[in-house]
Amino acid sequence: MNREKGVYTVEFAIVAGVFFILLFSAIEVGRLLYTYSVLQEASRRAARLAIVCQSVTNIDSLALFNGANLVPNLTADNLEISYLYSNGDVATGADIELVKAEIKNYQHDFWVPGLHLNLNSPVFTTTLTRESLGVFPGGTTVCQ
Repeated sequence: MNREKGVYTVEFAIVAGVFFILLFSAIEVGRLLYTYSVLQEASRRAARLAIVCQSVTNIDSLALFNGANLVPNLTADNLEISYLYSNGDVATGADIELVKAEIKNYQHDFWVPGLHLNLNSPVFTTTLTRESLGVFPGGTTVCQ
């Protein structure tokens, strides 16, 4: 009987260790999906702002949620906006047919007890057809 006193403690330690690793892994996967959702939304916002605002405005700041820091390490360096012809070549001025916004080179820190990874996120791309590009017969659109 005396030899069995510590068995429950050892069993609990083993089961609890596995349980908490699985729990924190599930939380991290949820955080990863949230981060990817925010990155896709930032790409969509950037493309939308680029098709209705002049390119000289602060699209980077507006697209990245005005500095709200919804995900860590997301900066204007991760955002690339391209003005294109319909065949994908770079266009300027009145020839612009498409606007492409991409979130690139984002590193996600994945933390699970006993495991730390830096994951390279995929490139999140949104391509939209041009609209006013911030210019209309009565003047220009100011996006703030």
